[in-house]
Amino acid sequence: MKLHNLGTVLGFEVRRTLTKPSFWLTSLSIPLLMVVIFALMFWSNSSALSSVDTQRGEKQAFTYADSSGLVSPTVAAEMGGTRAADATAAAQAVREGRAEVHLDIPADPTREAVHIVAEDVGLIQSGQWHALARDLLERSASERIGDSRLVGVLTGVSTDAELWKDGHRSPGLAAAVVPGLFLVLLYMGVLMLGQQMLNITVEEKENRVTEMILTTLDPRVLIVGKVLAVFAVGIVQAMVLLVPAVLVGVLFPGLLGAATAGPGNTLPADEMPPLALGGEVLIDPVRIVLAALIFTGGFLMFTGLLVAIGSIMPTAKDAGSAFGAVILAMFLPLYTATMVINDPTSVVSEFLTWFPLTAPVTALLRNALGLLPVWQGVAVALVLFAFASALVWLGVRLFRQGSISYDKRLSVGKALRASRSRPGS
Repeated sequence: MKLHNLGTVLGFEVRRTLTKPSFWLTSLSIPLLMVVIFALMFWSNSSALSSVDTQRGEKQAFTYADSSGLVSPTVAAEMGGTRAADATAAAQAVREGRAEVHLDIPADPTREAVHIVAEDVGLIQSGQWHALARDLLERSASERIGDSRLVGVLTGVSTDAELWKDGHRSPGLAAAVVPGLFLVLLYMGVLMLGQQMLNITVEEKENRVTEMILTTLDPRVLIVGKVLAVFAVGIVQAMVLLVPAVLVGVLFPGLLGAATAGPGNTLPADEMPPLALGGEVLIDPVRIVLAALIFTGGFLMFTGLLVAIGSIMPTAKDAGSAFGAVILAMFLPLYTATMVINDPTSVVSEFLTWFPLTAPVTALLRNALGLLPVWQGVAVALVLFAFASALVWLGVRLFRQGSISYDKRLSVGKALRASRSRPGS
């Protein structure tokens, strides 16, 4: 291969892509959208939590009927409750808008639900009525038992697990965050750059300039240069996506915790887990290196596959139909993720781990969760690099034979036979 033109092709393709406003518009729109969504979630949930906390500090006027005998009149009065002389009339008052809420406590609240008739104050805020009923029963039980800890044990206990494996402390999900990012990057890279991968070989055919290009460039130099350009553009796009996410995690460490805490959550706001990037992420160098290798091999393999597809098709429109099948293969492991996670050594899991089209996603998923042995991760990465090389080689030969097939799809068998018969090919 004559490599003296490789830098020219690489530089031209990278500059052409990076100078397109559409590239930056597409790349920047995703992190900007994520920032806006997280900011809205943070503001919305913070407002909701503040509202709920304010309501908890105030008495809430309500009526109740108690068939169980468990409700303490003292506790109910402290909370703003009044025992209804006529439960039916109290419920009807709420329905007519003359009262806010009425609680009907059954004879056995552990077997029957507490019936609540209340004013609709919105999907989120209406959750306070359920909290009011639970609060009333829990505080009444606490008064009767005399020990709030016993009530706490019955109503909910927080746990903190320490997991061990093979004599070593297991980091669990804390170590899965960084390797898992490579899985996200693979999906985003192929989805966002897939059309560009297809156009590597289709563009020149549609523009009718392949004969002119091939008189001055070796097809291998052209294809390899374009593939490396796509990879370089993918790195730029990954940095555009990752840098804002890291900055958000560093500047707003409590963002995700606040976003996940809410009025409908069973955990109090002060017990919600903080954002993982706020200091709980564990760095496992082995998993990260394996993830980088599998990601690189998988990205190059999908690029080589799309290059080969583009070499066969006469137009980008024809090539786009095949792109859907590639995306389907990428998403297939997600549908079987539960099986892979629960039994990573099963026949199905091993097949998905080694089959080239599903290997990148399956291996990255298993690696992030600590379910992929190191030797297997290295072997899968080598297989992906081998398939990537083979597909690029195939794409070069198909492009050489199909470069002037403007109006019809290229026959793979005929192209390979013609390529073998050509001297120096």
